[in-house]
Amino acid sequence: MKELVIISGKGGTGKTSLTAAFASLAEKALLCDADVDAADLHLLLQPKVLETHDFMGGGIASIRSDDCIECGTCRDLCHFDAISESFQVDQINCEGCGVCVDLCPESAIDFPIQKCGEWFISDTRYGPMVHAKLGIAEDNSGKLVAEIRKNARNIAEEDN
Repeated sequence: MKELVIISGKGGTGKTSLTAAFASLAEKALLCDADVDAADLHLLLQPKVLETHDFMGGGIASIRSDDCIECGTCRDLCHFDAISESFQVDQINCEGCGVCVDLCPESAIDFPIQKCGEWFISDTRYGPMVHAKLGIAEDNSGKLVAEIRKNARNIAEEDN
């Protein structure tokens, strides 16, 4: 198995066009668009999506008011000012660091994992393609890239 990686370069330099051109020349190719923040290889290759998978990323704090004693520890520790005077979490300001969750003396803060995006296994005229779309203003792009690269490698090994 040979792997060709096209990385870096300012937007608009032609990385996607070059990738599509190489795919059209390859005898047997598997494509992986790892630009999860602004993927656009799908615009050129018009893939048929075969599988869609949720990408679950970081959590957002949620204070259980029945268990909260309003001691203020979470507000004092939050560097993002995400906890209001009434002990409500502002989901836009919350960066998902988890400090409040770990240090709440009453364990009154939940930290449910959130859906941050989706990843896909598709078919193109040049072969299979693994690609993803991270949600707007979502974090964990590195984890999503690792996930799609892992799945692309698995497919490549299965298909020889």
